[in-house]
Amino acid sequence: MGNFKGHALPGSFFFIAGLWWTGKYSICYATRRNKSLGSARLASKALQRRLEITESVVMLFFSVVGMLAEQFVSDGPRLQLYNFAEQHWAQLMNWQHATMYLFFGLAGSVSLIIHITEAAPLPLDRLMLGIAFFNEGFLFLYHLHGRAMLDVHVHQLLLYAMFGTALLAFLEIFHRGNIILELLRCALTLLQGSWFWQIGFVLYPPNGHEWDLKDHNNMMFITMCFCWHLAFSMLVVSVLFCTASCVVRSRLKSTPPVEMGLLKPTEREPESEDDV
Repeated sequence: MGNFKGHALPGSFFFIAGLWWTGKYSICYATRRNKSLGSARLASKALQRRLEITESVVMLFFSVVGMLAEQFVSDGPRLQLYNFAEQHWAQLMNWQHATMYLFFGLAGSVSLIIHITEAAPLPLDRLMLGIAFFNEGFLFLYHLHGRAMLDVHVHQLLLYAMFGTALLAFLEIFHRGNIILELLRCALTLLQGSWFWQIGFVLYPPNGHEWDLKDHNNMMFITMCFCWHLAFSMLVVSVLFCTASCVVRSRLKSTPPVEMGLLKPTEREPESEDDV
């Protein structure tokens, strides 16, 4: 992450994840809310399970890509943790970033096992996701020693989004399917994604115009800029949620409700765990 591309990569991962989660949770909530229209559900339990499996595989893939990128870039440690020839640790910053990706990979692996085998309790996926976000913030908390004032500040602002996302994921263990918690987590995930990009522009500007990392006015602007990023994330989530609600309601209204009425009680599709 010691360059612009290194911040753009995780930023893109988190932004894509935030958009995906927003769309998924919005459609599921809108479908549950409009079941009273008497039409067949747009997303069956089998389809929801396939979506969860796909999401887990993609999370695992992105995590592996991130770990490999941190290890095998041109100046990476290449799996060497300690340099015995020079008697010092080898590229600990890359190792910390790889560790961050490792925990998201573990979260993806556990979620994949849960939705493929059903051998583990369903809330375990939220627990592992919360641990992954907490671990991300924990690593960044001790990642800032000896840095310039503005460098420290932009990373400290990122910690609010990281720990906030972890807290919401932990709350979802006990309140699964709560749309408010889910959308807040989506907004903070989008915030992480956009703020990683912002950090890249501040510390490693591609246009060559460097920031004064010791100017207090820059700190004030960056703090305000963080609030703008938060507002942008909330706006994106709101627009996607409203769009999904309108589309689902329109689809349900246009779908004939006859089939569901003719089904016997034993033939009806059972409630998914997310619908309970």
